[in-house]
Amino acid sequence: MTTFDRREEGFENKFAHDEEMKFKAEARRNKLLGLWVAEKLGSSGEAASDYAKTVVATDVDGGEAGVIRKVIADLAAKDVAITEAQIRVRMDELMPQAIAQVNAGT
Repeated sequence: MTTFDRREEGFENKFAHDEEMKFKAEARRNKLLGLWVAEKLGSSGEAASDYAKTVVATDVDGGEAGVIRKVIADLAAKDVAITEAQIRVRMDELMPQAIAQVNAGT
């Protein structure tokens, strides 16, 4: 294996690792968002945890836009007035916490 091949393999491995960490951080952020929304909906404990799992699953199926649509619809169904802009701000606020948790392995 040449030096170039080893460098290329190293870059590929780093890219794969970075993408995996990004995926985990986004999933963790969505879980934290789900717990926050569950609190706004009046849920706690196991019910809040279950709701957070559905938010994470929504991201797998519908991406970030799907998550936003879901939580806005769920909040609207309970007459909780939170805008899409507020949801996006909360997602931005939660991302550093999610990254820290993923990096810490929690």
